[in-house]
Amino acid sequence: MAIPARRGHSSFHQEVGIAFCPYFVDVQQDLVRRPDSFRKSTTMSVFSMTGYATAQSSAPRAAVPAEVSAETHARLGIEIRSVNSRFLDLSFRLPDELRQAEPALREILTSQLKRGKVELRVWLESSSASSLRAPTAQTLQRLGSFEDTIKSWLPQAAGLSVADVLRIAVNEDQKPHDYGDELLKLAKKAVKDLLAAREREGARLSAMLTDRTAQLRALAAQAGPLVPKLVEQQKTRFMERWKEAMALADSAALPEAAQDRALTEATAFAIRIDVAEEITRLASHLDEIDRLLAKGGEVGKRLDFLIQELHREANTMGSKSAALELTRISVDMKVLIEQIREQVQNIE
Repeated sequence: MAIPARRGHSSFHQEVGIAFCPYFVDVQQDLVRRPDSFRKSTTMSVFSMTGYATAQSSAPRAAVPAEVSAETHARLGIEIRSVNSRFLDLSFRLPDELRQAEPALREILTSQLKRGKVELRVWLESSSASSLRAPTAQTLQRLGSFEDTIKSWLPQAAGLSVADVLRIAVNEDQKPHDYGDELLKLAKKAVKDLLAAREREGARLSAMLTDRTAQLRALAAQAGPLVPKLVEQQKTRFMERWKEAMALADSAALPEAAQDRALTEATAFAIRIDVAEEITRLASHLDEIDRLLAKGGEVGKRLDFLIQELHREANTMGSKSAALELTRISVDMKVLIEQIREQVQNIE
């Protein structure tokens, strides 16, 4: 990104002379400069870091005894939430029986996501009432024997409740089911849906940012013509002061010396309120923002840096303001830039 260089003061003195307004003639051409179109080098989109996705499937659990008429099933579910973050921050909430799948899930997420605070939650839910079956007499007899043995050693131990007995009865004949392959398949589907949600949100953010950059260009276009007018007005006032000084000056005073002093003051004022460089640099930053939005991909950090540069140019314009209208334009620019900054924080 090319950064225009500031003109030296010596050349500026030569250009100013009596009529120094032409110095600002080329400003308007720079400030309204905007590429008509950007050719996308890739088909990548702008992605937001905010998204949500969920996926569920019904998987058969372990086989149950033949006397149970209905087959018991467990619903496997996965939920992914994503919010903005400076880096990729992953957290997992998995049932104990699925802890071994965390490395594979982490690999899936890191291969598709680059930034954001991502939380992945997995759960298993029973989806059949047949899981609540009556315990057999053999099971009850064994549980009673175990309870008597424990009571003999630990008299203060609490007895088994009905819920404890039913839970043991449900799980005693079941074998652990391997959910690994199904979980990974489900995770890939959820990540795909998450990317689609982040892409949709990114498209909305990109449209909003494009609208704000267009408003910033319009404000810059309003600021450009104000500077030559202010310089011309100030030049007229300086020349009037010079004429008054000549009329009141001593006969020994040299007219050339008074005229040089007036031109020196006019030049100093023109340099002090010159915002041509700030407007040109601001237009250059806006061009780069539009280019990044059109290119897509991982542009969040670059956009964040450009927003800081926009803030710097707007602040400098405000500090150089010599008219109420320029001050208003500077404030409006800062409001728009702050709106852009808030949204850029959500871009990957």
